[in-house]
Amino acid sequence: MNLNKVFLIGRLTQDPQVKALPSGQQICSFGLATSRFFTDKSGQKQQQPDFHNIVLFGRLAEIASQYLNKGSLVLIEGRIQTRSWQDATGNKKYRTEIVGERLQLGPRTAGKAVPAEEKSMPSQEEMPSQEQIPIIEEEEINIKDIPF
Repeated sequence: MNLNKVFLIGRLTQDPQVKALPSGQQICSFGLATSRFFTDKSGQKQQQPDFHNIVLFGRLAEIASQYLNKGSLVLIEGRIQTRSWQDATGNKKYRTEIVGERLQLGPRTAGKAVPAEEKSMPSQEEMPSQEQIPIIEEEEINIKDIPF
């Protein structure tokens, strides 16, 4: 049996970049920073950041581009994928990405940035039932609650 599943909770390092594929499908990419906290040998608390490349397709790409900004808190569930290509000089390049399959938006105040058009988040009641977007609250984040 094989399993390729990733759960990340972090903050966007840049605003989402949206493009359209030749098929017309939306694709959204952004950086996500996560931090690991630990105590070193001398007893000092340390923070070690990791940076991840996130890619979303279709409806998730639209949602991310509409509601996420640099600094926004988000939970991404997806899979790891490494792709390769040759650059203009013939060198082989690699990029490891998290292809998002689900996302949960953090609190609206998490990013502290307001979209240019004052986009307001619709309430869960205003959204169609199949498109309800779960929102995580910062005080509710507990690593024990994440299903592994």
